[in-house]
Amino acid sequence: MKKTGIEKHAKFNEFQEKIGFRFQNKKLLLQAFTHSSYVNEHRKRLYEDNERLEFLGDAVLELTISQYLYKKYPLLSEGKLTKLRAAVVCESSLVSFANDLSFGKLVLLGKGEELTGGRERPALLADVFEAFIGALYLDQGIDAVCSFLDMVVFPKINDGAFSHTMDYKSQLQELIQRDGAGLLEYKILQENGPAHNREFVSSVCINNKTLGEGRGKSKKEAEQNAAKKALQKVKESL
Repeated sequence: MKKTGIEKHAKFNEFQEKIGFRFQNKKLLLQAFTHSSYVNEHRKRLYEDNERLEFLGDAVLELTISQYLYKKYPLLSEGKLTKLRAAVVCESSLVSFANDLSFGKLVLLGKGEELTGGRERPALLADVFEAFIGALYLDQGIDAVCSFLDMVVFPKINDGAFSHTMDYKSQLQELIQRDGAGLLEYKILQENGPAHNREFVSSVCINNKTLGEGRGKSKKEAEQNAAKKALQKVKESL
């Protein structure tokens, strides 16, 4: 019997075994990895490209990542959560996730796209990752998506892979909160100089233990500098 569709692509069976998710609707999985260039060269075979799944996956990623960050970092403000989420779902991050799972080897490409290095093209890989999320959501629901992200994305968040997007106070807070060490407290120790040229000295403490001190022309700057020194100290002790 002649094989059709996904049955022709044994690599998808291996992929499902690797990630621990077996699709009920195999056509969705095939579609997630089908580039428009492939569809254009196989019009008689009724392939559908992944662009609509990409649209859906983008929204599902926004929701699931937002929910995870909201629960994990209850002390971070809306603005800081937004900035952190943007770092997680940006193109370079999605490409990294896709490469971790060798998505480039699975994509169905047209000959022209193949010859021009489409399998390594960042935008294409990011789109495929979003399309896969969309396909998984349609096939198995939001819980399956969260379970998948718990293997691929959430550990990177927990390891601080995106902390560089935050200021020093937020980075320190995220690191301390991640380890459950306690609550940070900032104190202004000194205010020196005339009103037009003030200098502030701040400390940051946890459980009454000083982690760092910093100086600045404003309270905010002094606190940031204190957090910077504390962050260095904490990282050195890890």
